[in-house]
Amino acid sequence: MAPGEDQQQAHRPGVFKQKNKGHKHGKHRTKGEIGRENKGRVAVMALTKKQRKEFKKLDRRHKANQLRRNKKEMVLTEKRRLGSKDGPPHLVTVVALHADVDAGAVTRLLRAEGAGGLVREDQGVSGAKDSFGMVLPRFKQRFIFHRPDPSDLHSLLDVAKIADSLIFVLDPSVGWDSYGEYCLSCLFAQGLPTHALVCQGVSALAVKKRSDCRRSLSKMVESRFPDARLFTLDSDQDATVLLRHLGAQKQRRLGFRSRRANLLAQRVAFTPNPTTEGAPTGLGTLRVSGYVRGRPMQVNRLVHIVGHGDFQLSQIDAPEDPLPIQATAPRPAKPGREGDVEMMDGGHGDGAAVRVLMKAQPAKRESLQAEAEVDPMDGEQTWPTEEELQEAEEKQKKRVMKVPKGTSEYQAAWILNDEQENGDEEEDESCDDDDDDAEDMMDDGDEIDSQDAGSGSGEEEEEEEEEELNSTDHGGVDQRYDETMDPAEEEDGLKRYREARSHVMFPDEIDTPIDKAAKTRFQRYRGLKSFRTSPWDPMENLPFNYSRIFQFQSFERTRRRVLAESSEEEEGVMVGWYVTLHVLDVPPSVLESVQQGRPLVLVSLLPHEQKMSVMHLLVRRHPSNTEPIKSKEELVFQCGFRRFRASPIFSQHTSADKHKMERFLRDDAPTVVSVYAPITFPTAGVLLFKQRDNGMQDLVATGSLLSCDPQRVVLKRTVVSGHPFKINRRSATVRYMFFNREDILWFKPVELRTKWGRRGHIKEALGTHGHMKCVFDNQLKSQDTVLMNLYKRVYPRWTYDPYVPLPLPWVKQEQEVNMSEIDME
Repeated sequence: MAPGEDQQQAHRPGVFKQKNKGHKHGKHRTKGEIGRENKGRVAVMALTKKQRKEFKKLDRRHKANQLRRNKKEMVLTEKRRLGSKDGPPHLVTVVALHADVDAGAVTRLLRAEGAGGLVREDQGVSGAKDSFGMVLPRFKQRFIFHRPDPSDLHSLLDVAKIADSLIFVLDPSVGWDSYGEYCLSCLFAQGLPTHALVCQGVSALAVKKRSDCRRSLSKMVESRFPDARLFTLDSDQDATVLLRHLGAQKQRRLGFRSRRANLLAQRVAFTPNPTTEGAPTGLGTLRVSGYVRGRPMQVNRLVHIVGHGDFQLSQIDAPEDPLPIQATAPRPAKPGREGDVEMMDGGHGDGAAVRVLMKAQPAKRESLQAEAEVDPMDGEQTWPTEEELQEAEEKQKKRVMKVPKGTSEYQAAWILNDEQENGDEEEDESCDDDDDDAEDMMDDGDEIDSQDAGSGSGEEEEEEEEEELNSTDHGGVDQRYDETMDPAEEEDGLKRYREARSHVMFPDEIDTPIDKAAKTRFQRYRGLKSFRTSPWDPMENLPFNYSRIFQFQSFERTRRRVLAESSEEEEGVMVGWYVTLHVLDVPPSVLESVQQGRPLVLVSLLPHEQKMSVMHLLVRRHPSNTEPIKSKEELVFQCGFRRFRASPIFSQHTSADKHKMERFLRDDAPTVVSVYAPITFPTAGVLLFKQRDNGMQDLVATGSLLSCDPQRVVLKRTVVSGHPFKINRRSATVRYMFFNREDILWFKPVELRTKWGRRGHIKEALGTHGHMKCVFDNQLKSQDTVLMNLYKRVYPRWTYDPYVPLPLPWVKQEQEVNMSEIDME
């Protein structure tokens, strides 16, 4: 016997292993049907191992090395592009997170370290007090440093949106204060770019305390910056290490700025338009010079100047680069662009030769139209038919009325009898628009005020006695404390606090008015058998403002197409070029803002991003804010590059086709904020601020952009409650829900429910004073409450305003807060 014959190998079934037929249940398909459905496609079981191309171990290793090499080359190419002669200078923003640190000392050290290269004081951010450009030939990189005003939060947020790196200056003992925490909350919400942490004064400590200080500060910043590196900046050598780190670290990609071309103004010039008949006065052409970042810039696209609005471009010039690493040949114009050389100022004032890269084409330039054209006659009826005219004439003939002697038929047509007057008055009352929630809130608020005034009289007397004692002991302190308070603001805050507390205790419950019919008060409401499954037509009874907005058939499909087209575009002003943009019809307030030291950020808009629609934002309430925020209250929005004011509505974040409106911004769950605003394609960070009467702006909520969908149905729920008067086995007599027989018959089809889970319906009305007999699925408890849910669709208010006033400087805010704390002590 040959060796190995007694060792029988186990059978290994292949891809063609036998498969027995299943039971013939009479619903199987024939081979012809299967072949026609497959249309020549081969099943997976018919593939062999050779067709699968299973690589060997060495081939898999080669493939992995090749992918790793490609990724490494991409990273190196990106690093070479940023800060090199082909890319824009590395934009660095210095932010002080504590009131006691000196951010100017950081910029002075960095400026001194750049003395070995080239420091250009005139090539920083336009109008900024502490901003300069730097070229370091030994690193083959160039930088632009900018230190914004710590009291101007808008300027800090605007520059941080396009900055390549942020330098956070920390206090060596406590890290950051309340202002620093406030800034970090805003920066994290809108998107934090690459950053570095710097502290000063460590070298002045004793040798034994240096390591302890660094260790305690590292533990402190781990919660906010788990992967950040902490640098000490006390000497020129430390500045060299920091510069090398800024130029070599990996850049974080932020979607909302990498998908749009943006530019930070380094030089600005303004030329008024010539005065002609019919032309708006005061406008002019703004020439903005800077480096293109993000994406190639198109001259036919609209541009948005942050805080000032949308504008059109006329042309793009290519002046000489003010921060060259080495002498380079002039850039040739790409095919399809203007390459003429003109002698013009270009915002530099030196009269040098400037190459015109692109000129706008009126046929291809995007329009500034933000709202749809509304035809007021669209809602009118067509011309009446002959049958309708004959029917009207017959009704006119049958009409008999008493008129004074000598009155003609034309004059008699304008005379109304008593029945018509009463009918017109009823019609006017039924057409009252209660879309505004003020009436609902007034009913609740007035009743709550009366209840609290009656129940808390004893407590108020005790508080008044305590206030009298305090005033006798500390008269001067109380007087200074009262000077900082606004009585109207305190009264408004108390009213909103009582409304929010009532909404928590009795959600959506209001009392039926006694002096007004319930079917008139709730004429826009309807009942739903099931909030989840009952249908609601999203195109039913739309308001007039919906005729002014734009809508997509599929917003997600349009977003993918627009972003794909923008990423594939290669024509235009390339990233890293120093250009001059000619912006048309700009108000002089833009130049005044630059002259006051605020940065000018300009971003190119994607298609459709200037049009108005209904935007939905998903936000979560910020922990620092505890004040009640009511729906339809004016708030300040920071959505991507845009900043505006609007009055939104709040709703729940669910996956259903209907969403319940929230009367107040919740603090325990994410909330969807719906508002009329220009279209913005996600992703984009969102910040919500509330501006007080004294100019202070409080951070209310943070989140991100959700979608653009005008057909999102937001329903406001109103709950009418009643009390069981007499309880039988399954029926009960309910009162205090309605106060007349007509209202009971009107709302009879609506289903009832109770707080303890019982369900029922109205059977009949008893008498004429609002008592009704109701039948439930089980016996009621005497302490139970009968409820009726009514719903109506709500819409946000059209209060969009792109101009947001500047907030009160944080230094003044902090002084006011400290003064109030001292007075309270």
